[in-house]
Amino acid sequence: MSAIVETPIATAASRTARFEVSFAQNAAEVRETQRLRHRVFAGELGATVKGGDEGVDRDEYDAFCRHLMVRDTLSGDVIACTRILTDDQAPRAGGFYSASEFDLAMIDSLPGRLMEIGRTCVDADYRGGAAIATLWQGIAGYITSHGFDYLFGCASIGLEDGGASAHAILAQIRGKYLAPDFQRVRPYIPLPAADHRPTDKARLPPLLKAYVSLGAKACGEPYWDRDFNCADVFMLLDVSELNPRYARHFLGRDLPWGGRLNANPVKQRA
Repeated sequence: MSAIVETPIATAASRTARFEVSFAQNAAEVRETQRLRHRVFAGELGATVKGGDEGVDRDEYDAFCRHLMVRDTLSGDVIACTRILTDDQAPRAGGFYSASEFDLAMIDSLPGRLMEIGRTCVDADYRGGAAIATLWQGIAGYITSHGFDYLFGCASIGLEDGGASAHAILAQIRGKYLAPDFQRVRPYIPLPAADHRPTDKARLPPLLKAYVSLGAKACGEPYWDRDFNCADVFMLLDVSELNPRYARHFLGRDLPWGGRLNANPVKQRA
């Protein structure tokens, strides 16, 4: 298996005092992200993953994705990651990963360029907010430098408590963050209805919270991912409707007139 290689993102926004975001440059760095994914998805969530006997999470999509990672510059460890599958690479991969969970007929009607993020995770010791913010800086920089119009992906909600928290979170989503009807997708395996009263104290998981903070919408009911023991919510962000406050936070500047991310603040170093 070979991975697409990208040079690191080199901007002031890509660094904090401790973290640096970049694309994996070789197979060894891709494997670092796969080991992190295994620790989170298999180790914490009990997911059944390919490559588990080798201590990695890998699948057939990895070879066609750009692997974005956040490294702790003090320890040298990769502590957050995601993978990006673009509209020009998706046909080579057999389609977007989300299409294995949802009927994505709606996607064909979206104008402009599309990119999907997936397998996003953060090491358990780095979930205070800075690591995921640094990861989103890298994502936002890539959107800007390549002129993407829509970002989408699955935000997972764990089912460790039997689904009580998931159904409480889904109730919040239905009340505040649903996409219009023409942007809905259909899950191939819907999450079963709650068999008891949802908890009132559930909070949005960090990735889902980041999505809605940026202005993304949930495109309908979730997919029941039994291998990963979670409910996957399909999230769609129209880049032209990116929340200006978060554009300043992630890009270090205001959006151009009209809201479109059409400038290029990202310069990649060789």
